[in-house]
Amino acid sequence: MFTMSFDENSIRELLYLSTIPGVGAQRLRLLINHFNSPSLVLKATANELVEVKGVDNKTIRNILHHPREFNFCAKQFDLLKKVNGKIATLWDDDYPYLLKKIYDPPPFIFYTGELPQKSDILIAIVGTRIPSQYGKLITEHFSKELAERNIITVSGLARGIDSIAHSTAISTGGKTIAIIGSGLDIIYPPENKKLFNDISNNGAVISEFYMGESPEAAYFPRRNRIISGISSGTIIIESAIDGGALITARSALDQNREVFCVPGNINEKKSSGTNKLIQDGGAKLVTCIDDVLQELNLSSSKEIIKTKPELTMFEQLIVDKLSIDPKHIDLLAEETSLSQSDLLVTLLSLEFKGVVRQLAGKSFILEL
Repeated sequence: MFTMSFDENSIRELLYLSTIPGVGAQRLRLLINHFNSPSLVLKATANELVEVKGVDNKTIRNILHHPREFNFCAKQFDLLKKVNGKIATLWDDDYPYLLKKIYDPPPFIFYTGELPQKSDILIAIVGTRIPSQYGKLITEHFSKELAERNIITVSGLARGIDSIAHSTAISTGGKTIAIIGSGLDIIYPPENKKLFNDISNNGAVISEFYMGESPEAAYFPRRNRIISGISSGTIIIESAIDGGALITARSALDQNREVFCVPGNINEKKSSGTNKLIQDGGAKLVTCIDDVLQELNLSSSKEIIKTKPELTMFEQLIVDKLSIDPKHIDLLAEETSLSQSDLLVTLLSLEFKGVVRQLAGKSFILEL
């Protein structure tokens, strides 16, 4: 595929072509690849258009006779400027490298922030919108490890696993990319407006949908193929059999990209999809980010050396009683035979060392 940088007028023409009935993303790619510019497509005669394989006579007539009305395209640019957005076309050098390689890449994408460089490593993390405590902790742990290794976390800005993956990457000082199923000016879910802005300042928000487009159920499978297509691999944390994350997994497999799953409780519905993927051989079981990087034959740009903190006798006593399942302080006091005051002081010390975390209701868990 040739590369060229489209000016604003060419992008307007590209957007216009995309609105002509019958053109669609696939035929738009065929037309531009054949004529090398939107302008030449619009100037082409019927005899020239018929030479493009895959473009039928009805679509040719639509191209020739569709009203040359560019108000919609102008409005797209106006709306884009309001969110400090840009457009990258499939033929631009800065279009995401791995996304170009899938069989149905979007001819253009709208985005805020900065697109990834060819040298960047991108890994997707997706999962259920209603994760368990286990799912939340695993997502935080994986996203943190990616950020610490200068690897970009990709997800879909949805509630649950997606939001945790994005926010953890940012809080760790890393970059993250959100792929959304609406126009850039329609933030969904609405409570993620701040997260949307944070992602734009620490990565990018990307959409293939026109400005002003509200999210629709049919859009999310299209979004999911971009999540997997822009990434070297996709990690599914928790997903039911009918979960949307499994659509992303199927897209990844169709694109010959690797899928990884974190095993979950066999009695939990929200782990049934991930466990089934592992069982069927569609995904590789992983327990840490190094498993993922080794499978993908990737090396991060930053080596992480972790040392275990030294613990006192009382600290070790408490750690031995904790796991990733929340435990109330009263039960801890009973199991350790420590007074509430001694227990609180020791737990605070363990929090400072990054070993335990306090949850709501005076419950505690081990950090992964």
